[in-house]
Amino acid sequence: MSCVLEVCVDDIAGLDAAQQGGADRIELCSSLGCGGLTPSAGLMAEAARRSLPVIALIRPRSGGFVYSEAEARVMQHDIARAAELGLTGVAIGALTPERQLDLALLERLIRATDGRLQLTLHRAFDLVREPGAALEAAIALGFQRVLTSGGAPTAAAGAAQLAAMVSQSQDRIRILAGSGIRPDNVADLLAATGVHEVHASCRAPAHEAQPEEALAFGFSEASARETSTDEVRALRRQLQL
Repeated sequence: MSCVLEVCVDDIAGLDAAQQGGADRIELCSSLGCGGLTPSAGLMAEAARRSLPVIALIRPRSGGFVYSEAEARVMQHDIARAAELGLTGVAIGALTPERQLDLALLERLIRATDGRLQLTLHRAFDLVREPGAALEAAIALGFQRVLTSGGAPTAAAGAAQLAAMVSQSQDRIRILAGSGIRPDNVADLLAATGVHEVHASCRAPAHEAQPEEALAFGFSEASARETSTDEVRALRRQLQL
């Protein structure tokens, strides 16, 4: 079975680089530096014009995944907008204070898709106390895939749990491995886990130095990174070996 490469991007240049490098699918977001937040409606509209399937990350703020009622309403509106703009799907997730999936909120968010979007359970999953039970709940809710590092900071460190999830899933849901995946470690990860979908940022230091004025005023970061077409291609090659 061939392996799907999903590349997460947070700007127009990233969209172009991922497509040119051979990505199979895009996860679209903003602010990758904090793990990704909901992209703007304008960016979603532009991404919808591309030929690749696009999954919009729905995350209204950085930090944890226990959400207020107002935040839930924001997410519902953003999901409806993604559907209106013609995206392929959304990546959503929410937890209770007890670190269980917030099933009631997830059901609300799924209803907001009006059946028009694929569903990815994002890395909120990595903070649940009982991943086996959470995986069964995700299947029952109708998720097509779960993005996870196996409950560890990186997919390599969580390889044992990823393998257990692949075994438990029995092809009822796809396990999308993410976090720290690079061309030099992806082959070992696939062999150790049996996953058939991987998620990576494929980012490298920005080619162009940031303008001094932008740095001085705090409009940019000295260590700016960008999606690299070369990194996407290198990862794509490893997945085809």
